Amino acid sequence: MSRGVFTRRQLNQYCMNVAFVSKIEPKKIEEALNDENWMVAMQEELNQFTRNNAWELLSRKPDLQVIGTKWVFRNKMDDSGEIIKNKARLVAKGYCQEEGIDYDETYALVARLKVIRMLLVIASTNEIQAVSNGCEERLS
Repeated sequence: MSRGVFTRRQLNQYCMNVAFVSKIEPKKIEEALNDENWMVAMQEELNQFTRNNAWELLSRKPDLQVIGTKWVFRNKMDDSGEIIKNKARLVAKGYCQEEGIDYDETYALVARLKVIRMLLVIASTNEIQAVSNGCEERLS
């Protein structure tokens, strides 16, 4: 009763998602391998790597350390607390990396909204200063 009224479309989407969602979050890979829904989520993650050309398989060089990976499993919920999706992420065990040996630089995979806003403020103030100094020709 507290959820309100479902439209046919919302009800259809809800029923489709509930049928293919696991209610538990596995702590170990063995638990996930025994659940068909988590296997689908893991396959989706690997397919995303292939679609985005995220990695390239290379032979191991003997002088470099191999960095392991780990599966992280999370249930995604909607506003009312219902589980709507199982999300599996394959992540690198970054805690065993050493700067200068395993990597040279780091970067943020996703730009934060705060950083984008700051960049826009800096760009707009630089443009205002350039116009007030009579440097319009340098901007174009």
